[in-house]
Amino acid sequence: MKQVDVIIIGASASGLMCAIEAGKRGRTTLVLDHANKAGKKILMSGGGRCNFTNMDVNANNYISHNPHFCKSALSRYTQWDFISLVQAHGISYHEREHGQLFCNISAKDILNMLLEECAQASADVCLKTEINSITQHNQLFTLQTSKGEYHCQSLVIASGGLSIPTLGSSPFGYKIAEQFDIKVWPVSAGLVPFTLQPKDKQRFVALSGIAVDSLVSTGDISFRENILFTHRGLSGPAILQISSYWQPGKPVSINLLPDINLYETLIELQQSHPLQQLKSVLSRYLPKRLVAAMLTHDLSGTPLQQLSQIQLSGISKTIQQWQLIPGGTEGYRTAEVTLGGVDCNALSSKTMQSTAISGLFFIGEVVDITGWLGGYNFQWAWSSGWCAGQYV
Repeated sequence: MKQVDVIIIGASASGLMCAIEAGKRGRTTLVLDHANKAGKKILMSGGGRCNFTNMDVNANNYISHNPHFCKSALSRYTQWDFISLVQAHGISYHEREHGQLFCNISAKDILNMLLEECAQASADVCLKTEINSITQHNQLFTLQTSKGEYHCQSLVIASGGLSIPTLGSSPFGYKIAEQFDIKVWPVSAGLVPFTLQPKDKQRFVALSGIAVDSLVSTGDISFRENILFTHRGLSGPAILQISSYWQPGKPVSINLLPDINLYETLIELQQSHPLQQLKSVLSRYLPKRLVAAMLTHDLSGTPLQQLSQIQLSGISKTIQQWQLIPGGTEGYRTAEVTLGGVDCNALSSKTMQSTAISGLFFIGEVVDITGWLGGYNFQWAWSSGWCAGQYV
């Protein structure tokens, strides 16, 4: 039997950050994880370069049933605080589009930084440890594990969501919440590629590898970035972003030419170049294979002068208001995050502690806070982990 002040389940981004802060306060801290390596999601993120935060972070970049909950943590441990930590460790990084910050060399730099900070704070990380049961009695939590029995005053669940099961994700955190009668919102895959209906898949499968700058919308939410045609459906940043807002069975609207008014352009060209074929005109703006897939065969080779204004209007809508009902998503296998999770209303936004169970904390992805693509989910991990670390 071993007793410590704080046990954190999950050697994740949020879990390691919490351990650092708890250790700094002199709390005896132990991180337990069933994996054979800490921070697996950190290592694979951003193509191995780790998109560790964003230059512009606010509550509008997050999805939750309680959209105000994240404000406290994000304001108390900001992107600038984490950037300062990165700089203090001499890690070189660069900014990409939309304020995204990536390591110059490797995501390992971020993980090594966190593990070094844990070591300096005397926070221990124990891997290959299965949690068999958790109980609470007399203000102490008892954990039965594959490495024996542990006791702690504060228990932090930083076990993540269901995304990318090959990295060892599981519903563990949700089950612990439910064990203690804490509400868990239904979960689903977020930041995930779309699959297509069979008819659409047959139509677009030959376009695999083509990327197009597009404005993608569902409901009143829009994102403008590349979409990528794949052999299974649609991916790319704009698709991943909109997937977190999409509801099954609902249409997605895609504007493949967001910078021009295509109808007016076609009318003008009809006057100035009446003999040009429609496919030739559209191929100035879009890949030829995409033009061929979007147009009916009888229209594509038609000279502009033979097309009516009604036809030109219809063609413009096909390109700029392409209505697509996805077949579904690729699911947790390729999802970057999990939507839903532990109800924010059951937690303190200041401490991340359960309002009903003293000493029980939830941080990171297991909570019903989901960020956009672009470093926002890591910033939530740093911020929520830091906040819990001040109180465990």
